[in-house]
Amino acid sequence: MDRCVVLVDAGYLLGAAASLLAGDPSRSKVTVDHTALISALRERAEAETGLPLLRIYWFDAAPDRRPMPEHRRLRVLPRVTVRLGALTRAEGRWVQKGVDAAMHAELSELARNRACADVVLITGDGDLLPGMMTAKEHGVAVHLWALQAADGDFNQSEDLVGEADERRVLDREWIEGSFSLRDHSTVFPAPGTGGARQEIAKILAAPPASPPSVAPPAVRPAAATAEESAANGRPQPAAALRVVPTPKDLAGRIPAVTPITPVAGVPANGHANGHAANGHPAGGPVLRWSSDRGWVDRPVPEPSTTAGDGLPTLAQLTTAEQRWADREEDITTIGGDAHEVGQVFARRWSDRLGDLERLTLLWPDYPRIPHRVDGELLRYAARFGLLAHKDDQIDEHDRYAIRAGFWKELALRVPGGSMVVDD
Repeated sequence: MDRCVVLVDAGYLLGAAASLLAGDPSRSKVTVDHTALISALRERAEAETGLPLLRIYWFDAAPDRRPMPEHRRLRVLPRVTVRLGALTRAEGRWVQKGVDAAMHAELSELARNRACADVVLITGDGDLLPGMMTAKEHGVAVHLWALQAADGDFNQSEDLVGEADERRVLDREWIEGSFSLRDHSTVFPAPGTGGARQEIAKILAAPPASPPSVAPPAVRPAAATAEESAANGRPQPAAALRVVPTPKDLAGRIPAVTPITPVAGVPANGHANGHAANGHPAGGPVLRWSSDRGWVDRPVPEPSTTAGDGLPTLAQLTTAEQRWADREEDITTIGGDAHEVGQVFARRWSDRLGDLERLTLLWPDYPRIPHRVDGELLRYAARFGLLAHKDDQIDEHDRYAIRAGFWKELALRVPGGSMVVDD
C-alpha cells in the first residue's frame, strides 16, 4: 500500500520537548496544542515520504490504562488512534509498562500485512530495534525522527539511529509551533510581591471556616508539680518539666453542665462492671471524660455555616443535555491548566445559577469557597489529569491555582467582585 503511518512514543516526544523548552523532562512543564501537533505531524510525514497518511498511532501510558483527558482529546481527532500501556509505581516513581511492546507489535503487524510503504517512528528507545528490523525485512522504509536535544547531543538509541533508513531532527522552531512553556510565575507570584494575583496569597493564608475558639486548658505549673512530688515521697526532678494535663485534670477545669440522668444499676462515678455509662443529656451528643469525679460533659461545637453554603451546586443546575455538551467541551477545547479549569467551572456555575446577585453572598467569605461547591470543583479538576503522577492527590499549588481561577472568573462576572478579589 502506498501510504505512510506515524508511530509516536508520547513519553519520548513530550519529555524531549519539555527538556528542550524548560530544561526539565517533566511534561507538566509544557502545554501542548494537540490539534496543532497532529496537524504538523501529518503535514511533515506526507511531505517527507511523498505518500498520503493512513493513520497516526499515539502510544502512551495511564494509571490502570484508563484514558486521561489528553488521550480523550486525541482519539477524537481525525486519523488518530491511541494505544495505552499501564502506568505503575516502582521504587517511588512512575514507570510505563507495555508501551514498547505495543509499538513493536503494531509496527510488525503493519509491515507484515503490507498496510503501508513507509513508517515514521518518533521514539528514542532501543527496545524497538527488533520491530524496526522486522519492518525493513517486509519492505517497509523506516523514517526515524528525533527531537532536538537540550544538550545538543543524541537523545535516541545509537542502534536505532544506525538501523533507520532515513533520519530527521525536529528542531526548536518546529516544536514551538505546538508546545509552549506552562507559565507558573503568573499563577504563583513570589512571596511579598504585589499585583492582581494577591488572591493566591490570601488562599494560602486563609484556613477554612473554623469553629468557635475554645480557651486552651490550663497547665499545672512546674513548681506545683515539684511540690506534689516531694509531698508524695518521690524524688524531685533536677529541672522543671512541662506537664501534660490528663483527662482527669481537664475534666476538673471544665464548668459542669446539665447532669446525666442516673441509669439504674450504674454507680454515681459513671462505671458499671468496668464500662462507662452511655446516658446522653437532653442537649444532644457530647464529649465526655471519665474520672473518679464523675461524668463531665462538654458540648460539641456546631459547625459554622455561611450564606454561600446554601447555594446550589453545578450538578444540581445541570441538565443531561448540558452535561453531554460539557463533556464535549472538556475533551475538545479545555487545555487542563489548573487556573483555566477553575475559570471554566466558575463560568458554567454562574451562567446556570442565573441570578448573579445571589453570588454576592460569597464575597464576605472570600477566599473561602462553599464546602459543597469546593468539593465539586476539585472533583471536576481531577478529570483533567491533575491527579496523575501525584499519588492520587491534587498538588497543593494546583489546588490554589484552581481556586484562584474560580475567584478570578467570578470577579469578572459578578457586580462588585473585582473590588474584593483585587484587594
